[in-house]
Amino acid sequence: MASLRPVSSFDTHEVFNQPPPLEDVNLFTSDLGLSDAVRRAGAQGHGPRLAAMGARAGSQEVLGWGVEANRVLPVLETHDRFGHRIDEVTFHPAYHQLMDLGLGSGIASLAWQAEGQGVGAQGVGAGHVAHTALMLLLSQADSGTSCPMTMTYAAVPALRAEPAVAEEWVPRITAGAYDPACRPASDKAGVTIGMAMTEKQGGSDVRANSTRAAPAGEEGWYRIDGHKWFCSAPMCDAFLTLAYADGGLTCFLVPRWLPDGTRNAGFRVMRLKDKLGDRSNASSEIEYHGAMAQRLGPEGRGVATIIQMVQHTRLDCVTGSAAQMRFALANALWHTAHRSAFQKRLIDQPAMAAVLADLALESEAATATALRLAQAFDENDPLARLLTPIAKYWVCKRAPGMVYEAMEAHGGIGYVESGPMPRLFRQSPLNAIWEGSGNVIALDVLRAVAREPESVEALQAFLMGQRGRNGAYDRFVAGIDLVKAREGTARLLVEQAALAAQAAILLAWDNPLADAFCQLRLAPRGMAYGAFDASLDCGAIIARAMPQV
Repeated sequence: MASLRPVSSFDTHEVFNQPPPLEDVNLFTSDLGLSDAVRRAGAQGHGPRLAAMGARAGSQEVLGWGVEANRVLPVLETHDRFGHRIDEVTFHPAYHQLMDLGLGSGIASLAWQAEGQGVGAQGVGAGHVAHTALMLLLSQADSGTSCPMTMTYAAVPALRAEPAVAEEWVPRITAGAYDPACRPASDKAGVTIGMAMTEKQGGSDVRANSTRAAPAGEEGWYRIDGHKWFCSAPMCDAFLTLAYADGGLTCFLVPRWLPDGTRNAGFRVMRLKDKLGDRSNASSEIEYHGAMAQRLGPEGRGVATIIQMVQHTRLDCVTGSAAQMRFALANALWHTAHRSAFQKRLIDQPAMAAVLADLALESEAATATALRLAQAFDENDPLARLLTPIAKYWVCKRAPGMVYEAMEAHGGIGYVESGPMPRLFRQSPLNAIWEGSGNVIALDVLRAVAREPESVEALQAFLMGQRGRNGAYDRFVAGIDLVKAREGTARLLVEQAALAAQAAILLAWDNPLADAFCQLRLAPRGMAYGAFDASLDCGAIIARAMPQV
């Protein structure tokens, strides 16, 4: 009988010159740009909470949840085994674990719990800043579950348009708990809120909607008939939606379960979307067949009501893209620091160092922008009105290109699905599309400039306040004229305003990368990352950005 050869005799080589996994890293304490921005935005009092989230989000376990939640996709069950209509979606357990971690940490509730506490030296309030930092951390493990958490957080201002509805639903949000059970909201420890606005024929043009609402008899209740092309997270407990009532386009809240404890039978999930990325989250098409709904705000004021939610979800679009940038950068830095070629570590090669330093500038500017925007929310600063769409347009558009460049820094292994980069790359375009694609956002900026002079004054004052700090900045800002923009040049205006705002934020916060950002972003240079002839200290920039395990 022939003897079996040991497995080791088949080995032809030893695996070396490969990095260890980037895991079990505290995503908060190892990110100097984020921790500095939190302090500058007045939320340093939330440091222990953020450090705890940073440790969990960067752990091997939680990063694994993100992988599994996207690998095993949600499944729609329209009927139970007896034939009853149920319209439920089942998820991998990792989805629920991520949701529990996020909502239990206060992602949807903390901003509203902190209202009225101010933004003092101890950061006792600063709830929107803390929310943004929490979201930036957990989104690095998974972007898909950020969607239902964002919508739940952002629903509060819209719900407050109808005090009686807010009194019932807002405490369920601020409970800060995740309860995945499909049962009446009154029986749950906490709720999630979704949103369904766009329709097949209209898309972003919600005034082209065909869904109709008619009074159902009881005060404030209506029956809705129609469809929605995108309803994200259809297992939420209620959904903000738009429909035409007699008085015009109106905002409604559609609950999954009615006050009498029965299912809202008119809410039907038709199918789940087969998406490019963020596959952990179920996005769906739905129909309303006489679905019961509560009116939010007066008839005919639907856009004005829902836009209060949209303003907050756009903040999270900025945050989500900043999170993707940071995670892409961290992985690129980690890989290049642990791999050698041509007798040098990749990170020490001058060409690679230039690329990495450039990516680090982009990432830190995006992080600072998200946190400064959140600070404006906390302070009810008119600056938020224009800075929100400007930041949303620019940061979200920059994410895919930066994630790609970080993928390229990995070489071929970056293109392989067993690593994080392909999933991150697929996720990266979404935030630029969600809550208004580029043209919609640019036109929104034009409308605000034309109709809301206080927001223009706030942005101009913010930009002008940093003059004299950097010559390139002064020259760049002098060329921006907000009031002269037209539709054909709207994108150029928004891009210029975004770059100026990012530079102003870094300058105002005495960020050590501010001058380098102005040097590279506000003056002529090559188109690709790392294509510059400036004499920057790339090593210092990289050292600041390097994750520490």
